[in-house]
Amino acid sequence: MQKLIWGVDSAAAVNEQLLQCVRSNFGQPDVWGRYLNTIENVSEGLTRTEISFLKNNGIKVMPIYNNFRSAVGYQAGRIAAQNAIYNAQRVGIDEGVFIFANVERFFEVDADWIIAWVERFYNSNYRPGIYNDPTEGPFNEAYCQAAERSDLVREQTVLWSAEPEVGISAKTKMPRYNPVAPNCGGNVWAWQYGRDADECPIDTILVQERLFSELH
Repeated sequence: MQKLIWGVDSAAAVNEQLLQCVRSNFGQPDVWGRYLNTIENVSEGLTRTEISFLKNNGIKVMPIYNNFRSAVGYQAGRIAAQNAIYNAQRVGIDEGVFIFANVERFFEVDADWIIAWVERFYNSNYRPGIYNDPTEGPFNEAYCQAAERSDLVREQTVLWSAEPEVGISAKTKMPRYNPVAPNCGGNVWAWQYGRDADECPIDTILVQERLFSELH
């Protein structure tokens, strides 16, 4: 059984105040999911200063790319991957790190986009991840079609599941690792098990050791 690492993700940039909020209410996070881009009313983009702050506090960064609103078509998937790679390089993310496409449950998704995302990453210095909801929305079907068509998708992609949502918890009370996978399986190495904490603007996540070792 893979060792589990507890952490959080946030749309807000991490500063001393937010970190202390998480520590005092939930515990010391070992990993923090953060968005690469600033998108108005959605997310504050990751910076080199923030990365240094997290590292100095013993926290690894799990980079997320969310500058898209639909995941349809090969060309669009390739462009999204290229932009994600560029932005990871821009803020100094180490080579070999997994970058997660933020595919929300209400997005349109198809197999071509997923294949393009993975193929572009395969020919880069980074590795492909996808945050997804395998229960609600079209991701399950699109991923399974992509995995059937592409060995790279099946073998190289790491999935971060948003289901089931069992509720926010402290680090000392994290749930047993039990994320939902697509019907066809997949490398589900991360799980966002709790969303929208009342105390701090964060979600709670569990990450397997094999993914944690490949984060920044």
